[in-house]
Amino acid sequence: MPSHAFTDRPAAASPEPGPVDALIAQARRLRGGMDAVRARPQDPRADETRARWQRALCELAMHHLDDLDGHLAQLRAGGPPPAPAARREPAASLLRRVGSAEWNLLTDEVSWSPELYAIVGRDPATRPPTLDELPSLVVPEDRPRLTTMVTGCLIDGKPIDGEFRLTRPDNSPRTVHMTGEPVLDREGAIVSMWAVVRDVSALRRGEHALRESGRSLVRQTGEEPAGRRAAAALREALLPARHGPLRFSPSAAPGPLDLAAVRLPATGGEPPGRHWHEALELPDARTVLAAGELTGGGARLTAATATLLGALRGTALAGIGPGQVLGCLDQLVAAQAGPTPGSALCCRYDPRTGLLTWARAGHAAPLLLRGGEARELPGARGPLLGAASVGGHAEAGEPLLPGDLVLLCTGGSVPDGDVLDRVPALATARTAQDCVRPLTEEFASVVREDDAYVLVARVRGRAG
Repeated sequence: MPSHAFTDRPAAASPEPGPVDALIAQARRLRGGMDAVRARPQDPRADETRARWQRALCELAMHHLDDLDGHLAQLRAGGPPPAPAARREPAASLLRRVGSAEWNLLTDEVSWSPELYAIVGRDPATRPPTLDELPSLVVPEDRPRLTTMVTGCLIDGKPIDGEFRLTRPDNSPRTVHMTGEPVLDREGAIVSMWAVVRDVSALRRGEHALRESGRSLVRQTGEEPAGRRAAAALREALLPARHGPLRFSPSAAPGPLDLAAVRLPATGGEPPGRHWHEALELPDARTVLAAGELTGGGARLTAATATLLGALRGTALAGIGPGQVLGCLDQLVAAQAGPTPGSALCCRYDPRTGLLTWARAGHAAPLLLRGGEARELPGARGPLLGAASVGGHAEAGEPLLPGDLVLLCTGGSVPDGDVLDRVPALATARTAQDCVRPLTEEFASVVREDDAYVLVARVRGRAG
C-alpha cells in the first residue's frame, strides 16, 4: 500500500519531465487498478468485519495515491524544492498509524483496536469512549464538524470522511483522518457505526514544511522566475481576479440574481491561473453564468483563456443556448494550435420564467441549495472541451425559487456535495456576499496546486 511517507522523502535532484511523467502515469495506473479492486463484487461468504477492513484499506490506498499524484504534479510543474528529507518510516510504523472502531447502537458496546488507543494516546485498559464522549477527544474548534458527520451517519446513513485535530493527554499535536459508515441489519435499520482512523500528522507536517521551504526560497531570491512574473502580469491585465460581490454596472439597478465570487488561493506561490469564471447580463435581462478550467501554464495559457472568454461572451450575447455555447468553445479549443483541453459549465437564467438552463463539458455540475438541503443538478456531463464532439452538449433545466442559492465551482473548490454539512451558514445566507466568508474559512485550507473559484448566485425574485 503506498504510504504518505513517500511524500516526505525528496529526490536527490529534480528529475527531468520525462521520468516525472512516467511516474505520474504509473501512479494513475495504480489508481485504475485500485478502482478495479473496489469494483469487484463482494463474496457473500466473506466475514463482514474483514470485508469492511478491506474496503477501508482500499480507500486509504486511494488517499495515498491521490497525495502521491499531487506531489508528482507539483514536481513536474517545477515548484520550490521540498524541505530536508525526513527519514522514511518502516511498514510496521505506518500500520500503527491506522486503527479501527465500532459503536454498537443496540448493546452500547464500543470496540477499539490497539492501534487506535495508541493514536489517541489512551491506555488500552481504559473503557473506550461512547459516541457522546467522542467529541471530547477533539480540539474545540473541530468538534462541530465531527458532531455533524457522526449525526449524518447515524440519522441519514451518510459515510464519514473528514480530518480532526486531537487533544492527547501528552499534549502532542495529532491530526487524524476518519472514514466511517453505518452498519445496517437485514431490514435496513442502522445498528452500529464503524470507522477507520488514520494518523496523518506526519503528512500534514511534511506539507507544512514544503510550503514553508517554498516561501523561504521566494524570500531568499527576492523574486519569482521571469516567465511566471510575465504570465501573472498578463493574466492580471486580461483577466482581473474578481472576489466578493459582483455587479454588472455600478449605476444599474439590482438584477434578479445577487452574485458574488469566492477565490480560494493555491496552497503556495502564485497560482498558474488555469481556472476562470464569468457572469454576463444579456440585453433581454437573462443572465449567463459560467466557470471552467484549461490545462497548461504560462503566458500561452493566459492567452488561450482570454480567447475562450471572448468567444464565450460573444456567443452568449448572440442569444444561443448553453449547449450551443459550449459547442462553439469546443470547436475553438480543438482548432487552436497545440490545443489546451479543459472543462466548462455554462448556465443561463431567465427571470421571466425562473428557469435555469445549463450544459457542461467534463465539468462538475452546479450545486443547488434550497430549504436547508443541497444537491447536484442532474444532467449529462458531456465531453471535455477540445474533443470536438459531433453530438454536441446536451442541456438540462431546473426551475428556481426566490432564495435559492446556486454554486458553480472550479478546481474541486468545494470537495463534496455535502456543502451544507460543512458550511451550515449557507442555509441562512440572505445575500450572496454572506456566503463568501464561510466558504473561504471552510475550504481555503484544502491543499491545491492552483487557485479555484466558487461563483455564487442567489435568486432575488422573478421579473413581472
